[in-house]
Amino acid sequence: MSRVAIRILSLVAFLVAPVVVTPAVAQGPADWEVRVDSSANAADPDDVPDLTVMAMGNDFHVTGGPAGTFWNPANVVEGDFTAKATFNLMKPASHTSFYGLTFGGEDLAGAGQKYLYFLVAQNGNYIIKMRAGENTTDVQASTAHAAVAQPGANGRSTNTLEVRVAGETISYVVNGTVVHTTPKSGATTVTDGIVGVRVNHVLDVMIRDFEVVR
Repeated sequence: MSRVAIRILSLVAFLVAPVVVTPAVAQGPADWEVRVDSSANAADPDDVPDLTVMAMGNDFHVTGGPAGTFWNPANVVEGDFTAKATFNLMKPASHTSFYGLTFGGEDLAGAGQKYLYFLVAQNGNYIIKMRAGENTTDVQASTAHAAVAQPGANGRSTNTLEVRVAGETISYVVNGTVVHTTPKSGATTVTDGIVGVRVNHVLDVMIRDFEVVR
């Protein structure tokens, strides 16, 4: 098992030119890439400047620090598909922060990055957003749902997230329960593209059993 620390040299450097890291096998499953982004919001601090990723076979363990978006360029979908992964929160974060699936991705390493993301947090909420460059648009604002597991007495929780695109419907699923649906059509629901995962700031999350079924 290998351990690699990705250090953000400065927030200014990131804002001028986004820090993009192409990881070796030791930084996640083979052929996966990482885009690291630090928070500029004083209410959402990065406790440490490192994002650490440990590969465990086809799974990987992310500890931050800054947020990261992870993807394999081969995971490109068009039309109907199901994306799924299990997220183990290893300990509560210092503040509410989200993690989960991304899809509809394009130009993920560039200034024109675009993707949808479906994330959950330790407070039992989920959120769905569209990112275009540095701007985000709510598809569904942060909402509580009983299907989202919160940390137990040991501080850990497990949530399996799915995005199911079938016909003209997108279904967002947590632990087998559909928590939200949207039509596929619309400016904020472009689903064709790269599928991956995102882990936001100051989190300790294990990602397991990532799969895309076309």
